[in-house]
Amino acid sequence: MRNFVIVLALFAWGAMAPQAGAQQPAATLDQAIDHIVAQEQAEMQMLRDYSPLVETYIQHLQPGKDGGLAPNGDTYFLGRAQLQKGVSLVPFTDDEKGTVKKSMNKIFGGADFPPQDFLQMIYVDLNGFDRQHYNFDFVRREFLGDIRCLVFDVTPQPKAGKNRFAGRIWVEDESFYVVRFNGGSGQTFHFDSWRVNSGKDQWLPAVIYTEANDTGKDVSRRLVYKGQTRLWGYNLGRTRQAEELSKVLVEAEAPVNDQAQSGKDVSPTEAQQEWNSQAEVNVLDRMERVGLLAPRGEVDKVLETVINNLEVTNDLDIEPAIRSRVLMTSTLEAFTVGHTIVMSRGLIDVLPDEASLAAMLARELSHIVLGHRIDTQYGFFDQLLFNDKDTFRHWGFARTPEEEKAAMDKAVQLLGKSPYKNQLATAQKFLVALETRSKEIPNLISPRLGDQVPASWAVAAQTAAEPAGNNAVDVVVALPIGGRIKLDPWNNELFLLKTKPVRALSERDRMPFEVTPFMLYLTRQETPAAKPNAKPNSTPNPKPSAVSDRSRTPPRAQPKAAVGKK
Repeated sequence: MRNFVIVLALFAWGAMAPQAGAQQPAATLDQAIDHIVAQEQAEMQMLRDYSPLVETYIQHLQPGKDGGLAPNGDTYFLGRAQLQKGVSLVPFTDDEKGTVKKSMNKIFGGADFPPQDFLQMIYVDLNGFDRQHYNFDFVRREFLGDIRCLVFDVTPQPKAGKNRFAGRIWVEDESFYVVRFNGGSGQTFHFDSWRVNSGKDQWLPAVIYTEANDTGKDVSRRLVYKGQTRLWGYNLGRTRQAEELSKVLVEAEAPVNDQAQSGKDVSPTEAQQEWNSQAEVNVLDRMERVGLLAPRGEVDKVLETVINNLEVTNDLDIEPAIRSRVLMTSTLEAFTVGHTIVMSRGLIDVLPDEASLAAMLARELSHIVLGHRIDTQYGFFDQLLFNDKDTFRHWGFARTPEEEKAAMDKAVQLLGKSPYKNQLATAQKFLVALETRSKEIPNLISPRLGDQVPASWAVAAQTAAEPAGNNAVDVVVALPIGGRIKLDPWNNELFLLKTKPVRALSERDRMPFEVTPFMLYLTRQETPAAKPNAKPNSTPNPKPSAVSDRSRTPPRAQPKAAVGKK
């Protein structure tokens, strides 16, 4: 009787699904399972064509003062996936593979657990996900965002062998692709893997949340680490090239006066400025092609609004105009490349409010104001021809201690005349919290390309006036990792999360700089070929208040920001 009800439920819901381009609804439970197995095999075959970037960040845990668990050490890995014949990784530095492997050995009591095992979680079962090895038990229907899903509990057959997946899968109801699977392949290791849609019948592994318990005999099996794995850059290098080749060029009625061909000579000063600009363009273009830099988008416009506020109120008129870009990684760092300020996604994620963002940008703006330039060797294009694994060794944009000291002093001056001068108490608390946690999260705060966030920087007096209504629970001095930005793994576009401030019910709800699970709002997109030319789902916020204030609940009103330059 129960199977009969399941069949009717599947058939009735499938009949309501859009039929344009979709498969015919499965009339029986067995047919639905056959579709799921076939599509998972198609997924594995499809992914062989891609080599996305893979970032894994792990926080080791220990009992905290409040009775919960707190970070006590961390591990970071960045590499490029090789999926043609399975799962393998090319690290961005030669020594990272050994570092992560050593860390994993420590966690699992000497067991060999290399970084590619995290990448393996993009598949339900790399060794065969089929009816011969698994039992499928229909649970219910459920929405994940806009996507209607069928939910199944999946368990290995008695003779399926070791290290088989056991858990729950969510299957979208149009073409029967697995879009989420939650479970594990052993008693100590658990993961929650999500895929996002980038076009018709293309679901790409995007994020994985992992937890592991200790291997001791304690019945409680205490949690010993939690981690996040992110993938991006599936369409790396193809989007802009295809866009340029397909661009329609219209001849003007009047001939265009090309200044470069006008026969005008340039002075040595102008030549040097052009050379500096060429080096900047070369570096930014190479970083975007490697997948480390996001394409320009709405987050850059938000950052540039804050930069503009700092410039206007300090009577700065800098040419060429200052731009911003976002580094894709979770590490907390920032640096300048010529007249471009680069800030990592991870740093933007954890900043609590706009004033804290302004403080970080003011330091980098000061490097530009003080004339701290990029190494002009990058004007030679051959200096940019190197393998991915040599990226962090080849590039380095960190400043000298003397330059850093001068920039921090100058930044305090800039902030003192800015619209944020009376709001820096939270920025100072952010830096204090970062310094307090620095020993527990050394890999998160260690920059790969730029400058470390100066945790001991006195950006504001400790006695700075604080808004009324603050209390220990309401004030958020730093957000968890991933608190601000979401990314599109297909074309690396970044978008601000449209979440509402949530009141912290206890000290543990604040989770500064910590790893948390993923809960994606899944949607269907247009075809991948059309996607690069499509407009983003959300438009940049035109208001000067660039980052929502999440330092307390309800949020306070932002001050009137400076008017941008025309």
